Amino acid sequence: MDVSAPGLLNEDVPEDPVAGALPDQADPVAGTLPDDADPVAAALPDDVAPLIPYRGRRRRWLRRLAKTVAVLFVAGTFLSTVYNAATDARASVPAGLTYVQAGDVLTRYREWGGSGTPIVLVHGFIEDADTWQYLAPILAAQGHRVYALDIDGWGYTQRVGPFDVGHQARQLDAFIEALHLDHPVLVGHSSGAAVAALAVLDKPADASGLMFLDGDGLATGAGQKTPMTHLFLNPYRTTLMRLAIRSDSVIRAIYGATCGPTCPELDAAGLDQWRRPLQVPGAEESLWSMVDLGVAGLPPGRLAELATMPLPKAVVFGGADSAYDPNSPESTAARIGAPAPTIIPGAAHLTSVNSPQAVAEAVAALETRAG
Repeated sequence: MDVSAPGLLNEDVPEDPVAGALPDQADPVAGTLPDDADPVAAALPDDVAPLIPYRGRRRRWLRRLAKTVAVLFVAGTFLSTVYNAATDARASVPAGLTYVQAGDVLTRYREWGGSGTPIVLVHGFIEDADTWQYLAPILAAQGHRVYALDIDGWGYTQRVGPFDVGHQARQLDAFIEALHLDHPVLVGHSSGAAVAALAVLDKPADASGLMFLDGDGLATGAGQKTPMTHLFLNPYRTTLMRLAIRSDSVIRAIYGATCGPTCPELDAAGLDQWRRPLQVPGAEESLWSMVDLGVAGLPPGRLAELATMPLPKAVVFGGADSAYDPNSPESTAARIGAPAPTIIPGAAHLTSVNSPQAVAEAVAALETRAG
């Protein structure tokens, strides 16, 4: 064909209408985009496309965070396991303690005085018979036989369980029977108020008087059960518990907050008194069990049954007790049918330690009504 023929010259060939609309040497797709553009993002609406690189950065950040958490978890578990193994030795029970078989529980107890009306002191949470060492001698000097027991789960009493208020009340009833105590006055401190109350409700004829000391007896009081305990799993809960118990600063801080500024300072012997019962065999397991159950207490309706009983009752609270609501003394007295409560001015929660003389006077007043 003669391409030089008129009308068939190259410059006369019709142009491609699509290619002619593009820049010279442009790719039909990529040529319409900047060199560094994401073709997927470019195809999205303007308000969505900027999220693509953000999402990519977020995924990378989450992957790095997951790796960091995994490394810390493995390292923490290893260190916790090593620490628990290194601190697994248990403290020995002191020699020369006095025990009695109270039902199915070999119960440690202390005794002061040789004659007079019997008084049984029932301690509260993280306490034991030694907590009464300031109050009991005063009561004994006033002419009473005074007894203080280690409630199951605390102190140096044999750990039997279950560590609930019903089991502990049965232990208290069995303790009174085992020692042949004739109608003692019961004084329950903090959660011990619920234990003493249930013992009276179960066997009304066994006691001659009942005192709630710094306690309302309710299951919803200072130590309501919390699901947070289920977040602490082994080996971590054992590590945290042992770190706290082995720390002098932690023990002094808890003691100071509970007892107040007027309490005797803890020396080495005082620290050992509070620490050792939490380090003997079985103590860790029983402590965690009781933390999981919540501080011992009774329903309001059950406590209200005390109001129908002719038994003399008393309610005593420290005026600076921050463990309970300010109206707890009055509402507790009304609930159990006791006279107006006795308030010890300025006293914190542990009144048997910070105000033993004032508590002794209140016990003497109750004993007079009981006699």
